[in-house]
Amino acid sequence: MDDSLCNLLITKGQLKQDIFGVTLETMQLFKDCAKSFEDFYRTNYADDHEDVAVLYTNKNQYQFQLKFAGDVLVFLMHSNIFEFSRDHEVMRTPYIKEDKTRSYCGMIQIFNFLGDSFKYNRINDLGYMIGRIMINKEGHYYIEGKRELAQVINNFSTNKINKDTVQEILKSAITYTINFDLLVPDYDETKIITVDEMLQIEDQNLIKTGKRLGFSFEQDKMK
Repeated sequence: MDDSLCNLLITKGQLKQDIFGVTLETMQLFKDCAKSFEDFYRTNYADDHEDVAVLYTNKNQYQFQLKFAGDVLVFLMHSNIFEFSRDHEVMRTPYIKEDKTRSYCGMIQIFNFLGDSFKYNRINDLGYMIGRIMINKEGHYYIEGKRELAQVINNFSTNKINKDTVQEILKSAITYTINFDLLVPDYDETKIITVDEMLQIEDQNLIKTGKRLGFSFEQDKMK
């Protein structure tokens, strides 16, 4: 054993702790913006639209939910730190070549579920990851996502997380979810049902549901 091994341990360990801290701060920004959206809607629209609600729920340090109409967005911060693959476009930028530790990132994922999936405890229902945000030690971010989320301009070298960018990402996620409609399942996928499944449906409303169940979700690929 020697000093170089200990120094590597300390350097890498401290880097990951720094990134974790920045990602946790980013998660708190998302929570604050989601709660502000709930408050804004409740103050300005809720009284006139009692059947269309917005509800923010803080689940724990790493997760919160934002329910609106029939949808739920789940924001989930991963507790681990990741590095972009060597083939990723950001690895070819001068920003990363200048300092390779900038390629290590924390991750916040955004999932879309049907509100009824949680309401009726339909544990077999499907949710979809509609986006994920990677944040490095300097607060620079890279976002991957579908449609509206994919339209957020990525420039990892200059884009930094702040309240305005978080609001933009949150708005894009909500907009995409509102326009991501529940489609009628393919007939051949649902025409046969067992007695046990029917009894479960009668007892607990456990019919499996997802926005693209029976359809090829690959047609709406993440960009």
